[in-house]
Amino acid sequence: MMEMRNEILIDAPPERIYRYASDTERWPEFLPHYRYVRVLERNGDRRVVEMAARRSGIPVRWRAEQINDPQTPSIHFHHLGGWTKGMDVEWRFERVDGGTRVSIDHRKRMLFPMNWIVGKFFIDHIATRTLRRMKALAERIDD
Repeated sequence: MMEMRNEILIDAPPERIYRYASDTERWPEFLPHYRYVRVLERNGDRRVVEMAARRSGIPVRWRAEQINDPQTPSIHFHHLGGWTKGMDVEWRFERVDGGTRVSIDHRKRMLFPMNWIVGKFFIDHIATRTLRRMKALAERIDD
C-alpha cells in the first residue's frame, strides 16, 4: 500500500486557498507544471476531470472524479484512469496558528517498486510543486 502525505503551512485563510485548489480547470493558469485540465462531466460539487502535468519534462496524464466540499473545506479525488487508477487523494485545509496547514494525502494499493516510482518520483514531486505554488498565490493576494 502506498500512502503519502504532502503538506505546507500557508499564511492565508482556508477559504482563500480552497478557492484556488478547488478550481481545477484553472490550474494550468496557476500551476506552470500543469499542461491542461479538462472537465468531462459536472454535477454540482462533483466533476470528472482529465488532468495532465509535467514532471521534469516528462508528461503525465490521468482522469479523476473530483468532489469539492466547500463547507469542511476539503477536496476528494478518485482516480479513474492512468497509472494511478484506483488512487484516492484528499486535500485538507486546517486552520492553525500562522495560517492554514494544507495537506494532500494519496492512497493506492501498489507493489514495490511501482509504489516508489509512481509515488515518490511522480506524485510527491508534482504535489510538492502544487502546494508551493498554492502558497505563493494565496499569500500574495489580499481579499
